[in-house]
Amino acid sequence: MSFPNLSALAVRERSVTLYFLILSVFAGAYAFASLGRAEDPSITLQMLVVSAVWPGATPAEIEQQVVHPIEKSIQKIEYLDEIKTTVKAGRADIQVQFHDYTPQNKMPELQFQVRKRMLDLSSHLPEGVIGPIVNDDFSDVYFSLISLSAPGLPLRKLTRYAEQLRDQLQLIPGARKADLIAEREERVYVDLDNVLMTNSGISPQDVSEAIRAYNTLMPAGQIDTAGPRLQFRLDADLSDPQRLAQVPIRVGEHLVRLGDVAVITQGYEEPASYLARVNGEDAILVGLVMNKGENGLVFGERLAAFLSKARAELPLGMELNQITNQADAIEAAVNLFQVKFLVAVMVVMGIGFLSLGLRAGLIVGIAVPITLGLAFVLMKSANINLDRITLGALIIALGLLVDDAIIAIEMMLVKLEEGWSKASAATHAWNATASPMLFGTLITIFGFVPIGFAKSGVGEYAGNIFWVLAFSLIISWLVAVTFTPYLGVNILREPKHEPKNTHDQYTSSLAYERLRALITWCVRHRRTVVLLTFAVLVLSVAGMAGPVEKQFFPGSDRPEILIDVNLPPGTSIATTDATVKRIEKLLDSMDGVANYASYIGGGAPRFFISVNPEHPDSSFSKIIVTATGPTERDRIIAELDQHVAVGAFSEARIRIRRLLFGPPVDWPVSFRVVGKDPATLRKVAHQIREVMSQNPHVVNPHLEWDQRIPTLNLEMDEQHLRLMGLTPLAVAEQIQYRQNGVPIAAVRQDIRTVDVYVRGQGTRQATNEPPIYELRNEQGQKIPLAHLGEVKLAYEDAMIQRHNRELFLAVHAEVKYAQPQDVTKALWADLESIRAALPDGYRIDIGGSLERSKDAEDSINQVFPLMIALMVTCVVLQTRSFTGVMIVLLTAPLGVIGAVVALLAFKQPFGFVALLGLIGLAGILMRNTLILTQQVSDNLEDGMLPSEAVVEAAVRRARPVVLTALAAALAFIPLTTDIFWGPMAYVLIGGVVVGTAITLLFVPALYALAFRLENG
Repeated sequence: MSFPNLSALAVRERSVTLYFLILSVFAGAYAFASLGRAEDPSITLQMLVVSAVWPGATPAEIEQQVVHPIEKSIQKIEYLDEIKTTVKAGRADIQVQFHDYTPQNKMPELQFQVRKRMLDLSSHLPEGVIGPIVNDDFSDVYFSLISLSAPGLPLRKLTRYAEQLRDQLQLIPGARKADLIAEREERVYVDLDNVLMTNSGISPQDVSEAIRAYNTLMPAGQIDTAGPRLQFRLDADLSDPQRLAQVPIRVGEHLVRLGDVAVITQGYEEPASYLARVNGEDAILVGLVMNKGENGLVFGERLAAFLSKARAELPLGMELNQITNQADAIEAAVNLFQVKFLVAVMVVMGIGFLSLGLRAGLIVGIAVPITLGLAFVLMKSANINLDRITLGALIIALGLLVDDAIIAIEMMLVKLEEGWSKASAATHAWNATASPMLFGTLITIFGFVPIGFAKSGVGEYAGNIFWVLAFSLIISWLVAVTFTPYLGVNILREPKHEPKNTHDQYTSSLAYERLRALITWCVRHRRTVVLLTFAVLVLSVAGMAGPVEKQFFPGSDRPEILIDVNLPPGTSIATTDATVKRIEKLLDSMDGVANYASYIGGGAPRFFISVNPEHPDSSFSKIIVTATGPTERDRIIAELDQHVAVGAFSEARIRIRRLLFGPPVDWPVSFRVVGKDPATLRKVAHQIREVMSQNPHVVNPHLEWDQRIPTLNLEMDEQHLRLMGLTPLAVAEQIQYRQNGVPIAAVRQDIRTVDVYVRGQGTRQATNEPPIYELRNEQGQKIPLAHLGEVKLAYEDAMIQRHNRELFLAVHAEVKYAQPQDVTKALWADLESIRAALPDGYRIDIGGSLERSKDAEDSINQVFPLMIALMVTCVVLQTRSFTGVMIVLLTAPLGVIGAVVALLAFKQPFGFVALLGLIGLAGILMRNTLILTQQVSDNLEDGMLPSEAVVEAAVRRARPVVLTALAAALAFIPLTTDIFWGPMAYVLIGGVVVGTAITLLFVPALYALAFRLENG
């Protein structure tokens, strides 16, 4: 290279080199100790939820009057990816997803645009609609969920203490926010005695006006004196129920206390809309969110210290539990990976000692931690944490970064054997290997460019693989051309025997002679070797497309179990809760359960990145069970599955699963039937379900919103109603007053305002019978409800779902004994006849894991041209030959051969993580080929015949190529036992091993064929 000889400079300025070497050691140690720790990379889910509530409205009315205008308004916002809307009686939830490539600094502006549009729209929605309400914290992941429970203690007092705990948690350094979860809304109920009210001549309106008159806080004026200004204060506070009972109501010339005609109680929302229990006890949860970029282990220590103090100060009878804690998961993941990392380091160093000798191996052993230490420094400066992704990337880098050190030290050993001085041998390493090593290193790095720059959720999740590998490999090259020559001069000994000729070194060994004979045969039978290699490649590609199992992301090794409880739509929360209590009773009898938390009426908070919280639904519940370990987790899942299989909870659809890595995927197998008519959607969806039921790997296929729910419709004649002195509004208000109560005021209690509900105490109807009420008209006359019209039983859709403003009905299923992507592809082929018979305007879309996987692959494919351009540029700059470029590029896909063999032999699935390994493997093989072709060029410059130059290049590069391949393959072995990195490790091991043979045997044959060399 024309660049100054860094090796010569490092050897010449030894004191300076030693200083920087020592500085690197201390800087690396400091950076490693201070790097942030996390379980998984911090990624941003580019989504929010818009909700609108319209009490009393049917799903169809909400769809037409509320959802349509909201969706049209949101559709105009930039970077919008998809809108998924769920409409139920009285409520609509619209999940807004922005494209994964949306710039992070754009999200606050986009959230503001959504809020602004919803605020502008709110005045144009029908009267009675509450919202639209924008929840832009939907994607927050809670670092820890802390529960407070106190059996026998009023929930109100528990709530007040939970508020104090929330406020104190927000003061912990590194905390972004703390939220109360499953707080039950407080209410004050005024239950009016209908008989006393009638006899006294008091109407509910009289009660409402009296309460408002004594509860409204209004200014009463002020007086300016010669001194202070005096404010008039009126005692208008009814927060105490006893004082509320003293409110006077005028009846003619007399006053009646409210307490004389009503029973006043302090209570809670009835029926409850959302409940939480921890280990079977009613609880309130506090969710804590950590600031982005914080060290999770340090933050966990601060939180543990705070909770220890908080437990000591708890009131008698109150219990505090930490039901989820990312710090534990971080510590377990980081500790496990650090052990695997240390094993990999020892393996790599051991290879150096055994293959190169004690002194040369010691140099490689010193170069490895120095390289890693400087990589830690760059990671620290780039705010990259030690997490599952970066630790795995470091282990992958271990198998690659020793290449440069081994190549440099091996070159020194060769020149020392020839009689060169140590300084000259160290300098020659720069002249002979610096350029091909640099371009080879860049090619390896560029192989991971697609994941580093993929604009997708998985790109953000796994993108640090590129940066960590880039840091490590660039530094490994710098260490190889600076510190390695310096260490070689100081540690290596000059040979005591007579100098040997270079050629003699590679002819005196029987192993080299046999290798030379094999390579010579390959060169002579070049066409056979090349055709056979490409034939095997074609078979391997077919194997990758066929027998190799496919997946998106693997299952997590965390101990949590997710239990979804789905009862028929419209089921009351009390009925849902009864089923949940039976499951809780079963969990109490099981061994290995550390704790469990039940969430009734909605989903669980997002405690893990891949768990999407479900929208409010009285017929749904989720139970999060934390097992004591992975083995116990699997045993509990099997036991629960057995109970479900025998019909222990036949009234509900129970889904039991463990967590998955990667971005959220609600169902592994899913198909969306899109069209306009719900009846047609149901018909097609039922056909799809029948096809899915015939697949042996499909479990519990079902339609997401098939069932209809019953309603009571009061059919009234408007003119007859008006003649009786009533209106639909008056009828609805009086029925609501008798059923659930009507809010008439809000009293001020501490930092809260509590709604006051007025209810009528009438005779409760029998179960499953329509209510029997007497209403009052404008003249105060009693009119039975039956006189207004006929109460009929009718049915309506329990749910309506829309995707990008189109009505759809999804068919979901779980998978067993197979990978979701394989099952989806098989089902898609089976659905061909159904798809062909669809009416105009209808279609079936693929959802689930396959859809998300395709999105991820598309984001990577978009960066592929850049990767290829960078790689080709490096090859051109190094070889300066188009034929040489073609030789290097043709070796890139050959890693598929070894990858498929390894995946099939060890029964590993090919998923997104394995895809990253396959992409990176192309760069590794191209690097080896580039270095080999450079050796051929050097041999030709030394005067060798072309055929001899090709053969001798493979022979001379055999030892460093085999050593680096062996070091890489053995370094990846600790990853094979990891559930996340295992498939990638097998891809790299198989690819590197086979790639070594390709480099030594196939490349010489291809080179000879491309340049039409004559047989020597």
